[in-house]
Amino acid sequence: MDDLSLGVPKGIVDALPDEEDTAGLDMQRAVAGWERRLADLVADEDWSGVVSVLERFEDRWERYDGFIVELRAWGQSPIYAMAWRDLYASLLTQVYDHADLADHIDRERNARIVEDGIRLQG
Repeated sequence: MDDLSLGVPKGIVDALPDEEDTAGLDMQRAVAGWERRLADLVADEDWSGVVSVLERFEDRWERYDGFIVELRAWGQSPIYAMAWRDLYASLLTQVYDHADLADHIDRERNARIVEDGIRLQG
């Protein structure tokens, strides 16, 4: 299996205001942490853990997407919410780009669907 590597797309960082570079650095630190976490889970073949991380990315993507509308309604700039939303979408794509991982992730997600269906039936 290829080594898992994640990164912050240059376009996301370039879209941030030039005033401070702290948001870009925060994103890079966050991505490095997620990369380590996912690499450990993959090394341990903990596919349930990998899917849980991906679900967390999806939840955060939805949360930041909701912030955009709210910030605009209040007359505030949603640029940081948009950047973080786009980052989480990119991370999901980057993980799924690893073909070996995608198969394991799909199997785990399908197993969760079946498990949930059985719990709902019982």
